[in-house]
Amino acid sequence: MTSDDDEYVYDEATGEWRPASELAAEAAAKNAARDASGNVLADGDAVVLIKDLKVKGAGQTLKQGTVIRSIRLTDNPEEIDCRHDAIKGLVLRTEFVRKR
Repeated sequence: MTSDDDEYVYDEATGEWRPASELAAEAAAKNAARDASGNVLADGDAVVLIKDLKVKGAGQTLKQGTVIRSIRLTDNPEEIDCRHDAIKGLVLRTEFVRKR
């Protein structure tokens, strides 16, 4: 939806003039954190590990199917910050999780 007073910007990729709000929404969607299945992740979501992961420095392995609750998004859309009972300060790559 665009209004008459919406600012238009030239999109070099398509060669068209498009509403600035539409381009901003597309840019935000591209930078969204996504799980291994392509689902958009948000703060507070619960995720499930899709493979066994060895945790460096902790000497532990997180098993496939482990549920991680209350994730937090980071500045990097490919990483999430989370907590596990035995591991504090855990950062996981989004390619190894699936939204629950």
